[in-house]
Amino acid sequence: MSCPKARKRMPPPTVEDGSTNMIRKAATSTYLFMVLAAVTAMCLPTNSPAQGIQLITAAGQKEMLTNPGTDAAGAPNADVTIVEYFDYNCPYCKKLVPQLQSLLAEDHKLAVVYKDWPVLGAVSVYAARSALAARWQGKYLRAHDALINGPRFAENDQVDATLMRAGIDVDTLRKDQSRHAKDIDALLARNDAEAHALGLRGTPGIVIGRQLLPGMGDLDTLKRLVADSRHGQ
Repeated sequence: MSCPKARKRMPPPTVEDGSTNMIRKAATSTYLFMVLAAVTAMCLPTNSPAQGIQLITAAGQKEMLTNPGTDAAGAPNADVTIVEYFDYNCPYCKKLVPQLQSLLAEDHKLAVVYKDWPVLGAVSVYAARSALAARWQGKYLRAHDALINGPRFAENDQVDATLMRAGIDVDTLRKDQSRHAKDIDALLARNDAEAHALGLRGTPGIVIGRQLLPGMGDLDTLKRLVADSRHGQ
């Protein structure tokens, strides 16, 4: 199951970042999209018993993991990385949290990279921008955990209140949202371009190693895909 997109597709990135390592420079937005399009252009079925699993290209995997713009959770030198495209208001993304936490607690060679992909409306976009702005306080993961474990947000004020309870300085956050707006815009556009290149139709979208799992997967399936990645699947 997944939350279907509730908005029009965003264009590929049009803003280059030359001041921080938020995202890697691309010659043009078209170049970035073409590189990411290789992800789906060379998808192949795998031997995994999980239904719907596809392989992405090594180039596509490298592109996703190069300067993703947020800190990874888990092992600093992971041998397998899970990438999740998510929305803070997606109920299925929230249901996935305990499974990812269990994986990270049990597997100390695993990392998770969260890719903010707000597809469920304006409040989702505000939550994503707020979480990304928390990076300049060194608190992206704290903001992410607070929001993804929170309720469904109907108003921006609820997002602010949740972040305040998590120890995020909201006044500084607003300044960083404004000061680093181009970086945040570029990162959200990049994530959107990646998600569409992968053919995702909603959240969550999960890539384990090079294995693409659209939608949900139970804990046993996730563990099996991690094991498959270690065995060269």
